[in-house]
Amino acid sequence: MTITRIKLIEKEDASDEVKAIYADIETVFGMIPNLFKTYANFPALLQVNWDKTKVLLMGGELSRELKESIAVVVSAANVCNYCVAAHSMALQMMGFSQERIDDLTKNIESSEITPRDKTILEYARKATLTPHKITDNETDELKSRGLSDSQIVEMLGVMELFTGYNKFLDSLAVPL
Repeated sequence: MTITRIKLIEKEDASDEVKAIYADIETVFGMIPNLFKTYANFPALLQVNWDKTKVLLMGGELSRELKESIAVVVSAANVCNYCVAAHSMALQMMGFSQERIDDLTKNIESSEITPRDKTILEYARKATLTPHKITDNETDELKSRGLSDSQIVEMLGVMELFTGYNKFLDSLAVPL
């Protein structure tokens, strides 16, 4: 196991409360990512973050593929190797080519990305890096591409979730 700045709580060492959350995580992911093993040091925060992850990644109106793409774009912008790798693997399992994933981490110029999704991904990147520079016209462009206010909030929720995860994981040097 790679050394991290704080202890990863393994399943066999977890409290009953954490084991119950882990069981739910395993149902969705088939394993317990180190992100959640780190949050298990503070079980209430583990629960809140797991609930938020389920709501944002598994629920809502936007497709899971788009949300995983947002995770990769945001994580690349924040230079979080853990999340780029984890969510690139998720996209590969969904059928994305390595070339398409590489485009997400660099310039969002893939011919496989629709104009609608490109607009969404560019907005998410800008919201991550320079949110105070987003213009009314850019938000109106999302709406002209068919996004409702609810979907814009959902998209920004995914951006916010991964920006927070990126900072958390990098601060604690959590290994993939």
